[in-house]
Amino acid sequence: MFNQLSIYSLLISLAITWQSIYAESPTYDVVIYGGTSAAVSAAVQVKRMGKSVIIVSPDKHLGGLTSGGLGWTDSGRKEVIGGVSRQFYQHLKSHYDQPEAWRQQKPEQYSRYRKEDDAMWVFEPHVAEAAFEHLIRVNSIPVDRNQWLDRKQGVKKEGTNIVSITTLAGKTYHGKMFLDTTYEGDLMAAAGVEFTVGRESNSKYGETINGRQSAKARSHQFDYAVDPYVEPGNPESGLLPRIAAAPTEKDGEADNRIQAYCFRMCLTTADENKIPFAKPKGYDAKQYALLARYLAGGWKRVFNKFDPAPNFKTDTNNHGGFSTDNIGMNYDYPEATYERRQTIIAEHELYQKGLMYFLANDPSVPDDIREKMSKWGLPKDEFIDNGNWPHQLYIREARRMVGQVVMNENHLRALIPTPQSIGMGSYNMDSHNVQRYVDENGHVRNEGDVQISPGGAYPISYLSITPKAKDCTNLLVPVCVSSSHIAYGSIRMEPVFMVLGQSAATAAIQAIENNQSVQEVDYELLKATLLQDNQVLEFARKPRPVRVAINPKDLPGIVIDDADAKREGTWTTSGSVSGFVGSAYLHDSNTEQGKKKIHFTTTLKPGLYDVRVAYSPNANRATNVSVFITSGNTESQVFLNQKKAPTVDRVFASVGQFELNGQVTVTISNETANGYVIADAVSFVPVKK
Repeated sequence: MFNQLSIYSLLISLAITWQSIYAESPTYDVVIYGGTSAAVSAAVQVKRMGKSVIIVSPDKHLGGLTSGGLGWTDSGRKEVIGGVSRQFYQHLKSHYDQPEAWRQQKPEQYSRYRKEDDAMWVFEPHVAEAAFEHLIRVNSIPVDRNQWLDRKQGVKKEGTNIVSITTLAGKTYHGKMFLDTTYEGDLMAAAGVEFTVGRESNSKYGETINGRQSAKARSHQFDYAVDPYVEPGNPESGLLPRIAAAPTEKDGEADNRIQAYCFRMCLTTADENKIPFAKPKGYDAKQYALLARYLAGGWKRVFNKFDPAPNFKTDTNNHGGFSTDNIGMNYDYPEATYERRQTIIAEHELYQKGLMYFLANDPSVPDDIREKMSKWGLPKDEFIDNGNWPHQLYIREARRMVGQVVMNENHLRALIPTPQSIGMGSYNMDSHNVQRYVDENGHVRNEGDVQISPGGAYPISYLSITPKAKDCTNLLVPVCVSSSHIAYGSIRMEPVFMVLGQSAATAAIQAIENNQSVQEVDYELLKATLLQDNQVLEFARKPRPVRVAINPKDLPGIVIDDADAKREGTWTTSGSVSGFVGSAYLHDSNTEQGKKKIHFTTTLKPGLYDVRVAYSPNANRATNVSVFITSGNTESQVFLNQKKAPTVDRVFASVGQFELNGQVTVTISNETANGYVIADAVSFVPVKK
C-alpha cells in the first residue's frame, strides 16, 4: 500500500516523464519533411513570418540536387525567379565576387561570371551547400538529419489532418501544418494522398506530347543504325546489356515508366585537384558493349554536356544515345522500400563510375576519346565525405500528386487559364529517355525524349500543391506537385522548387493564423503576401499552340517521314522553319560534306510513281542536293534546289516519275552540297498511265 510520500514521488516521476516526452515532441507550426532546396526556402519563409519550424531530413546534406552536382542551373527565364530562390543565387554571386573563391581559375577566365550580374547561375556543389547551411544558421532553423519517415505507421491523422509524423528512429514530430519537400513524395503517400506514377496518355488531359514517345524522340538518340545483338545480325544470340524488347504501347499511350535518372557529376581537369577515375568494385566492361559499338561507328560527341563550372570544374549531364542516363533501371524506385531504393542508387553509381572508367581506359574506345577522358577526374574538394561522388541521385520524376488542379501541357502553353498563381516556370517540357529497345528494323533506339518549349513563362497554380480536401487538409506538396508527366518535365527545376517551397510555407502560415485548411486559404491574401516578398506571379506572353505540321496520313500515296528513315552521320532535328511533315525535319548542319545520308525505304507494287521530296526552303539551303532513287538494280540520281519553294502540298517537290517495283529506297545525301541539306519526308504517288 502506497504511503503519502510514495504517492507524491510517483506523481513527481510521472510529471517528469510527461515533461520529458513533451520536450522531445513539441508542436511546431510547420513540420517540413525532406532536405531539398524547397525545404530550405520553405523553412526560411516560416521563420521570416515569425513561426516555429523544423526540417526533418532523411539526408545528411541539405539542398538536394542544387548542392548535389546540378550546378548548371536550369533557370529558364531568370526574370520570373524571385523571393528566397533568387536571394539564394544572389548569395552565390556574392561568394564568387570574392577573389579567394577562385582557387584554380581566374574569374575572367570563366565566361559565366560577370561582375555586373546580380546572381550566379552556375556554381560548385560545395559552394551551394554552404549557402544552404548559411540560410539555416542565420535563420536559426532546427534540422534533424538522417531521419527517415516510418512510411507504414509513421503518419498519425485525425480525420483529414496530420497530427504527427514518426521516423524509423522513433522520433515523433507534432505540427499544425506539414510540407512534403521530398523528390519521392513519401509523406504525401503515407498520408493517403492520391498520386500517380508514370506517363499519362495524351487523351487524359488533351495533351500532345505525353505517353510513349518514339517518333518525337529525336534528341539523345542513336544517330545511325546500331545492331543490338550480341552477335551482330543474330537475334538468337540475345541482346546486348541495357536494351529491352520492343514496347507494346503506341505513341501517346500511357505506361508506368519514368524518365531516366543519373548523377550530375562534378568533374575537373585541374591536376592539383583531380582524382583519376578508379575501376569500381563490380565493374563489368560488357555493360558498355553497346557504347563501344556506337563509338566504333564514329560517334564523337561524348563531351558535349561537360558544362563548365567555376575553377575548371563541370556539371556533367547526359548527352547522346548512350551516356550517363541509366535508361530503364529506375521504374520501381518511386514506390520502392528504402532498402530497394538504396540498391537502385548503388546500381546507378556503379553504372556511371564504370562508364567513366570505361571511356578513360578500355582499349575499344577510340584513342582520341580515351586520351581526352583521361584528363578528367573527380575534384578532391567536392563531396569529401562521400568518396568525392555526388550524394544525391537526380530523381527527375517519381510520384506526382493528383490534387485539386493537375498542371498539364495546355496550362504551360497558355491555351487554358491557370488559376491562383504562386510562382512561375519557363523551362522546356523536358523528358529524358524512358526506355531503350529494338525497333522494327532490328536496330537499337531510345524512346521518351521530349524537349519542347512551352512558349514562355507560365504560372503554377496553388491548387497544384494542395491535396484534395478528402485526402488531407494540412499538407502542402511543393515538389511532387499535381502535374502530368510532360508538364512536370518543365516544372521540376530547382529554382522553381525553391519558389514553390516559399509559397507553400506562406500559405501554411496563413492557414494557421486564420484557423483554416490549406484548401480554404484566401488566395487574394496569399497573393498579396507573395508579391510583398518579391515572388513573381505573372509574366506577359502569348499562347503557344501546338505547331500544326502536315500529318503523313493526310497526304496522297505512300509517305515515309524522316522519323522512320535510316540515317548515316549526325543529323540535327529542327522545326524552326514552318512547313514540314510530321513533328519536325532534319538538317545536316552544313558540315561533314559527303558523310551524311538518310535513306527512305518502302516496298511498292510494280508501277509508275511520282517521287516527291519534302523540305522547308530557306536562303541558306543547298541548290544541288543529291537525291538517289534505287529500285532493284536500277539507280537514278537527280539534284534538288532547296532554296526554291516546293509546289506540291506546300512542302513537296517532285523529283521525277519512275518505274518502281519491290523494295525502293530514296537517299538524300549532302555530298557536294553548297548549303544546308534538309531531309523531311519522301512520298511515292502512283501515276495513272
